[in-house]
Amino acid sequence: MIECSLVTPTYNWPNALELLLLSIKNQTVLPNEVIIADDGSKPETTELIKKFQQNFPVPLIHIWHEDNGNQKPKIMNKAIAKAKYDYIIEIDGDIIMHPNFVEDHLNYAEKGVYLFGSRVNIQKSILETIFKDKKTSFNFFSKGIKKRGRTLRIPYFMNSAKLHDERSSKLRGCNMSFWREDFIKINGFNEGLVGWGIDDSEMIQRLHNIGIKGKRLKNVGIAYHIYHKEQDKSHIEVNQIIERETTEKKITFIEKGINQYL
Repeated sequence: MIECSLVTPTYNWPNALELLLLSIKNQTVLPNEVIIADDGSKPETTELIKKFQQNFPVPLIHIWHEDNGNQKPKIMNKAIAKAKYDYIIEIDGDIIMHPNFVEDHLNYAEKGVYLFGSRVNIQKSILETIFKDKKTSFNFFSKGIKKRGRTLRIPYFMNSAKLHDERSSKLRGCNMSFWREDFIKINGFNEGLVGWGIDDSEMIQRLHNIGIKGKRLKNVGIAYHIYHKEQDKSHIEVNQIIERETTEKKITFIEKGINQYL
């Protein structure tokens, strides 16, 4: 099977990160390493990671930089620069993975293609319970979830999965995977983006601009997204202008990217 690095960003939410790490330990197929891209969290996050490192089944690597506002593209570039394996699975730090999540991403990985999945939403009403009980197992009948049809794992549906020449509106950066060499070709995430939003979709657009196609994971690669308040979107319009330029001018390589750390 393909060897992979699982990379996840985090910022000052150790409760969510703990559930994510517990869900990794429950995978049917483990990633070869897990890299936490920490955008400047306080010591509580470091303490949690150190606790997990004591008996984690694969190398658990903590990449941290000083908190200077939202710098997710930069910390993700630093993390993927350190990745040892050819395939990257990217999930957000507020995701709980279905036990077959990694297995599904690796089963459907193919050259010249990136994968993207959807998410099941965990509602605010059950957050206290899942954090207290350290709950990582959900199904169609679980209370407090939305989009419950997405909880059903039906690999048969992937027989009709199509390749996308253009970026899908259903793309979610919280659940995707790609080849590290393709990521390096486009110089990774664009550190010219400011604040929250657009970093994943702008990067994916550049993958399309070099001829990489997308494939949606339907009823496989199941991910549960933990509810949180909306992020600060004060810079979203500026970032959308950059993304639009990437699309219209078919930009493939950006100036400030992963090459700073290789």
